[in-house]
Amino acid sequence: METEPTLPSPVEALIPHRKPLCMIDRLIDVKDHGGTAEAEVTSDNVMLDENGQLDPLAAAEMIAQTYAAVKGYDVRLSGKPVKQGFLVGIRKIEFLKLVFVGDLLRINVDTVAAISGFAVVKG
Repeated sequence: METEPTLPSPVEALIPHRKPLCMIDRLIDVKDHGGTAEAEVTSDNVMLDENGQLDPLAAAEMIAQTYAAVKGYDVRLSGKPVKQGFLVGIRKIEFLKLVFVGDLLRINVDTVAAISGFAVVKG
């Protein structure tokens, strides 16, 4: 029998992603319309270049996985199984800082709008 998730929570029970494609480590906060995850950039990350720099586009995947973890947390609290979701598109993305091996990232997401199973998320 599965137990209710608690925070902080490892993401394995909240999202279908597994290493090496799982880009976040734990969900640390859930609020009404979003939440926060943490990710430590490790040397086995598939989106690193030869200098240990994370591809900036990994940020988009981390935002998507954080949103999925928030939804997975909510679904688990209601006693239902976690479902698969998809990143459909990105309207705007801006990179403010380079990220390297050893960096600890906090990824915040907020739901801007949701209808019929689709959501617009800001992260």
